[in-house]
Amino acid sequence: MRKRTTLTAIDVGTTKICTIVAEVNDADVRVAGVGITPSNGMHKGLVVNINDARDSIRRSLIKAEQASGYKIESAYVGVTGRHVTSLNNRGAVAITRNDRLVRSDDLKRVLQSAQSVKVSGDRKVLHAITRSYAVDGQSGVKNPVGMHGFRLDVETHVITAAVASIQNLTKCIRSVGLDIEDLVLEPLASSEAVLTEDEKQVGVILADIGGGTTDISVFKDGSIWHTAVLPVAGYQLTRDIAIGLGLPFEVAEQMKKRHGSVLPVYEGRAETASLAEDGHGASYQDLCDILRARVEEIMRLILLELPRSEYEALVPAGLVLTGGSSNLSGMDAMGRDILRLPVRVGSPTNIYGIADNLRDPAYATGVGLLIWGAKHQSQQGWKKRGFVGNWWNIASRIRALFR
Repeated sequence: MRKRTTLTAIDVGTTKICTIVAEVNDADVRVAGVGITPSNGMHKGLVVNINDARDSIRRSLIKAEQASGYKIESAYVGVTGRHVTSLNNRGAVAITRNDRLVRSDDLKRVLQSAQSVKVSGDRKVLHAITRSYAVDGQSGVKNPVGMHGFRLDVETHVITAAVASIQNLTKCIRSVGLDIEDLVLEPLASSEAVLTEDEKQVGVILADIGGGTTDISVFKDGSIWHTAVLPVAGYQLTRDIAIGLGLPFEVAEQMKKRHGSVLPVYEGRAETASLAEDGHGASYQDLCDILRARVEEIMRLILLELPRSEYEALVPAGLVLTGGSSNLSGMDAMGRDILRLPVRVGSPTNIYGIADNLRDPAYATGVGLLIWGAKHQSQQGWKKRGFVGNWWNIASRIRALFR
């Protein structure tokens, strides 16, 4: 049995900062403490005020430490924002040894070939995830080590991000005294928490509709196929309500959460029924009409992210919605009406401990970061992996020597 370890995940969102501490033993993730605070200094997944963002992260960190009894020294951190882009890239190498046997060194060579994408100086590779291998044209190979062949191919999903945006985020984390275990694209993390292996194999879309962004990941044949980030989410819903109904932003947010629905039901009330919140009034029908128009736009934008028109064949498992905004009443039904696909709302599962509040779509990213960390902690922590592997973890180890 592997020794129990402690992992920390920080979801630096537009509306909230969520820090989760968990004890991990093999595949068992047991939550030990949670710290949730309002987010300041963030907009659409990007740092816009380093001091405010740092203070929000520190408050969340302190709450998590007090709840868990652990001193947090490092964390897995989620990354999102419109600056994130992705592509699928292929690499190939020849097997030149006399026995034509594929060895682990050949995997390293072919992965290096696939990761050698041309990116501008202001961008860096965040993830290069292996999708599948092919040996002498035989595709769908998951582990080619030990097979015989003359040529080894690999397809990878390469995700790049803007250097400046990542540096601003890492600066906020460093300034509260934390090292970074890994930077993880948020839709990848969320998928770990809410998708099943069957859905990933058949083909599924995950849409994490948060406060500032809608993070999209498409899975096919058991691996990631496409990722994207849309700069429209819960913030735009609230802003539309505030402008359309002439309400302060905070009042509009409260009305959205308490009364909002994209498929309103008028049972027991007239269509012109009024809502009251902090001395402000609004029409229930107007509120729901505004929400429906914006959510319909988000659904269609999700659909446009699919590179193929025959999306029914690409993702027969349909759409899984998660993130705080997916708690709006009627989201799944409206998705089915627009997309003509199966749609469900996904919440984190398979977590234990003091995790009752985390079984909510709003915490899919935070829980997913923990699961990602649990799956990857057995790998060597200092091997190259995008930003973090190349320079961030090395710097962290050097700093540790002088503590």
